[in-house]
Amino acid sequence: MNNFSRSKRIIVGIQFLFVAFGATVLVPLLVGIDPAVALFTAGVGTLIFHLITKGKVPVFLGSSFAFIAPIIASTKLYGLAGTFSGLIAVGLVYGLVSAIIKSQGLRFIEKIFPPIVVGPVIMLIGLSLAPTAIDMAKNNWIIALSSLITAIAIVIFSKGLLKLIPIFSGIIVGYIVAVFFGVVDFTKILEAAWFQIPNFTKPELNWGAVIYMIPVAIAPIIEHVGDMYAISSIAEKNFVKDPGLHRTLLGDGIATAMAGFFGGPPNTTYSEVTGAISLTKVVDPRVLRISAITAIVFAFSGKINGTLQSIPVAVLGGIMILLFGMIANIGIKALTDAKTDIHKTRNQVIISIVLVIGIGGAAFSWGEFTLSGIGLASIVGVVLNLILPHKTEKEA
Repeated sequence: MNNFSRSKRIIVGIQFLFVAFGATVLVPLLVGIDPAVALFTAGVGTLIFHLITKGKVPVFLGSSFAFIAPIIASTKLYGLAGTFSGLIAVGLVYGLVSAIIKSQGLRFIEKIFPPIVVGPVIMLIGLSLAPTAIDMAKNNWIIALSSLITAIAIVIFSKGLLKLIPIFSGIIVGYIVAVFFGVVDFTKILEAAWFQIPNFTKPELNWGAVIYMIPVAIAPIIEHVGDMYAISSIAEKNFVKDPGLHRTLLGDGIATAMAGFFGGPPNTTYSEVTGAISLTKVVDPRVLRISAITAIVFAFSGKINGTLQSIPVAVLGGIMILLFGMIANIGIKALTDAKTDIHKTRNQVIISIVLVIGIGGAAFSWGEFTLSGIGLASIVGVVLNLILPHKTEKEA
């Protein structure tokens, strides 16, 4: 369906944005970033991605959930401005891996980041945020459950495009319930101008934050590879070869670095939008560029930004209970899809240590440098996978 009229492309493009809207603004709301900045960097990042990939890949970039816990922890350690320098570094890591893939092919990814490492790391992304979800939900369990139950109902029972926006739907219903409870503060909406510059934040170089954030790049890189194969299958084109995985990852990396420069969350290819493309069969990249332009326009609307900031924490808490659990489930799925033998002692050791280090809050400190959480667990997983023998004498 690439022969759409301009008006139809605009309508579908805006529809795709709404598919990604809930998740895109949820990340900044959780980590203390202006959601308008996230909309702006998502839109600009998507356009950058399309430029680098020669406009061939129908992809929309939005806020990455993989960085929620690391951003919260890094902000406490190094401040928000310092954390953004770490996020810029993550984008540069994407570029480095892109160069390696171009010269070595996918063998590098398969060797360093196999499912036995990636699976537990993705599980950590969801599990490490479980306490945050419960703390926010318990502010008002009725409101939280209204958003949670709506999202569950949409996921299980709905069909068509509605099934692709459970987060957005849950937030809307939770917000309406919160209005009836009288806990929504409309002050920011009423005081906001129709046109308003997003609250951009200037990054400040902090080497501690840079080293802290770099290991977190492992999971999103693997997610990117999976999404490229998925969208290639839907569009019936091999984007891994043309324009090439090295180009798509480079586009993702530059978009993420750009987001850090403007004070926005890291970008990632959105599986929600990939699902919408699969359902509608609209694989025209121009439609996704319309989505990007619409996101930029929304970013400069003070009324929209005020509405986003008025969402009660209980509404977000209810959504997060489902969302973070689903993220952990993706990690389990990564292991099962790869037919990982979890009866092998070697694999049990890797999974066990990665999970305990990540959930237990283990930290490695050297002077002012501290490495902990998902980053430390990721590095430990990679090292264990490289040094542990695949077969012990007993198993052989």
